[in-house]
Amino acid sequence: MSIEIDILNGDASWSIAEPLHSAVWPRHRVEKQPWGHVMWAHADLRVLIETPEDGLVCHVGIYFRTATWNGQKVHVGGIGGVCTREDRRGRGYATMAIDAAVHTMRANEAVRFAILFCEPHNVAFYEARNWRAFTGEVYCEQPEGRVRFTHMAPYVFDIVRAPTLGTIDLCGLPW
Repeated sequence: MSIEIDILNGDASWSIAEPLHSAVWPRHRVEKQPWGHVMWAHADLRVLIETPEDGLVCHVGIYFRTATWNGQKVHVGGIGGVCTREDRRGRGYATMAIDAAVHTMRANEAVRFAILFCEPHNVAFYEARNWRAFTGEVYCEQPEGRVRFTHMAPYVFDIVRAPTLGTIDLCGLPW
């Protein structure tokens, strides 16, 4: 079995990723989630994993942002929109895609740490991959203005040094 891993421009590749997103997160399910009303940022890059037999099986969005941590500007990378086709889970695709995303963020020498937001049922998955809980406060932009983001748990990954306490302001939409 061969696996193809592509890292593509976020906006240009949305048409490829959108059918997988819609299958994994159909609108009727999203609307029932605590985060269903959140306005999300668009990915700067996308990791797409395809197999010849199955086509697109996994997606991870990559985000780059100048945020603040305790009032100081810091360049961060983000991971969001992680999804794997339901019938192809448990085969390591998400791990491969996240590893490719982290590798891409490391190649951007300005990135100090990565941040993602996850639901409780995904905590063990990310912790097993060396993501650590950020126990401080996270703020972001929404149509109504700057808000504290509490809909999902923030997790950070060391690129240079990841904080676990304090206040992070994403200075834009969450991912």
